[in-house]
Amino acid sequence: MSADLLIADDDAALRSGLAEYLHAHGLHVRTVADGLALREALRTGPADLVVLDVNMPGEDGLSLARSMRSREFGDPAIIMLTGVTDVVDRVAGLEVGADDYVVKPCDPRELLARIRAVLRRRNKATLPAAKPALVQMGEKTLDLEGRCLIGPDQERQVLHPREYELLAAFAARPGRVLTRERLLDLAHPNGEEAFDRSIDVRIARIRRKLETDPGKPRIIRTVRGAGYVFDPIGSHDA
Repeated sequence: MSADLLIADDDAALRSGLAEYLHAHGLHVRTVADGLALREALRTGPADLVVLDVNMPGEDGLSLARSMRSREFGDPAIIMLTGVTDVVDRVAGLEVGADDYVVKPCDPRELLARIRAVLRRRNKATLPAAKPALVQMGEKTLDLEGRCLIGPDQERQVLHPREYELLAAFAARPGRVLTRERLLDLAHPNGEEAFDRSIDVRIARIRRKLETDPGKPRIIRTVRGAGYVFDPIGSHDA
């Protein structure tokens, strides 16, 4: 199982121990010590799942969980870390959108099992919506089966295979900031294309086909210092 995880906890020893164990089991893990660092890490690169301590200095885990349910942070899965007697915190965490919780001190084996379970549930829940036959992209529609763009006048615009692969990756992840490296992984799972700047060239070509004004893109937007994000209705200015 390959997934990108973030562990947010002010206990350095706990962070280090969990990261080492989870990394040994095939997960890519980053760690942060507080809410400010967590927000910055999510802006730098998205995560599939965040392991989040409820009680941290500064902004607490409940407030952070609520923020992560916004489009800005890509809506990752969340597992809360709570104290053994903190029933209220556990309930509050689930109410603000956490997918699960683990009681501290936690056994890494239990945490790994819960991570796997949450990711499986997430994948099953999003699979039907992630691959519809037609995906709105501003004034045009991506036909995933026909591998083309359909204009308002129903005119079909054939896509190059590399353009299609990239648009399909965006279509499955609306509102989620994707780095160039992540886009390469998604559009080229066999790793045959090694240069992340090729993504920029391809997106420029896609924008000429997709955007009303390619110089001011609304559908495939650049997130400075982070990557790109797909907005199906083009509701934001570049």
